[in-house]
Amino acid sequence: MFGSFDFSRYAIDWPEALHALLLAAAALLVAGLVHRAVFSVVTRLTVRTPTPVDGLVAEQLRKPTRWAAAAIGISLAAQADAWIASLWGAVARFVVPALLGWMAYCLVKAFAAALEYRAEASTDIAAARSRRTRIAILSRTATFVIVFVTVGLVLFQLPGVRQVGVTLLASAGLAALAVGAAAQPALKSLIAGLQMAMTEPLRLGDLVVIDGFSGRVEEIRMSFVVVRMWDERVAVIPTSRFLENSFENWTRASELLTGPVYLHLDPATEVAPIRAEFLRFLSEQPHWDRRTGTLFVTEARAGSMELRLAMSAATVGDLFELRSAVREHMLDWLRRTMPQALLHATVTAPTPAE
Repeated sequence: MFGSFDFSRYAIDWPEALHALLLAAAALLVAGLVHRAVFSVVTRLTVRTPTPVDGLVAEQLRKPTRWAAAAIGISLAAQADAWIASLWGAVARFVVPALLGWMAYCLVKAFAAALEYRAEASTDIAAARSRRTRIAILSRTATFVIVFVTVGLVLFQLPGVRQVGVTLLASAGLAALAVGAAAQPALKSLIAGLQMAMTEPLRLGDLVVIDGFSGRVEEIRMSFVVVRMWDERVAVIPTSRFLENSFENWTRASELLTGPVYLHLDPATEVAPIRAEFLRFLSEQPHWDRRTGTLFVTEARAGSMELRLAMSAATVGDLFELRSAVREHMLDWLRRTMPQALLHATVTAPTPAE
């Protein structure tokens, strides 16, 4: 049955294969030792730097450079052995683009982490938010491009995929229309993300109000923005909404804000004692930054008048706590010292139908 089958075509020259295996193992061993020695020196140098930025970059590159060193070792071994060269030639066209893409990806992550560290070290909160936003958006854009190009280079090494690419290039007009129509949402998100990074209508950490949602911007991606509200709920809003619609950004320039507390009192109430108590209590509050502290009668009606107590604070959180403390204290003070100033609404029960 097997008499006519030629096994000699598939016979392995075991001495040659063993020599190739030993040569490849030696190349990998030397590459690993060289990589360890180089990174040992690099680690000692980064420890001496005043900031951990160099260490972040080195740590991100440690793993991909280890595999790159192994690939270089195998390539050098392939120059001396035809058996290794035949195997490596079939694998290298897939491995080399993948390694280059991995190293580029790790470089982007390393530099983004280093830039974020420097941004967090800045004392200017607004400038730090601006840098963090640009870093986040641009690093994600660069990552998307790197992954896209790397996958494309790897796939184009396959003969079938390459033939499809040639066919598409031959009909470039129809292909461009088809790809453009299919990729329109992705391109729109990509352009919106880049525009968000350049124009900066909002940044990470900003307090925004849009579509009835109000909260802190927790994450900015190419296609959506994550807004975390005060009650820990999360609103996921398309990035294009911030570019196509108006919204409120309370902290775009800085965290400095002024907020009011409204009191509705009897119109016969004397305002001067209330103003004096408000200013006295405000001066004792640690959250007050002393920029704004005023009391005005902003509305007068037949049965009531409206007092606006305006105050300022350095951050949104401080302003919220300050307004709450002032509102609670003033109502308690009015109940104790001027109860006649408070409005009392009486609720009458409906008359039963006869």
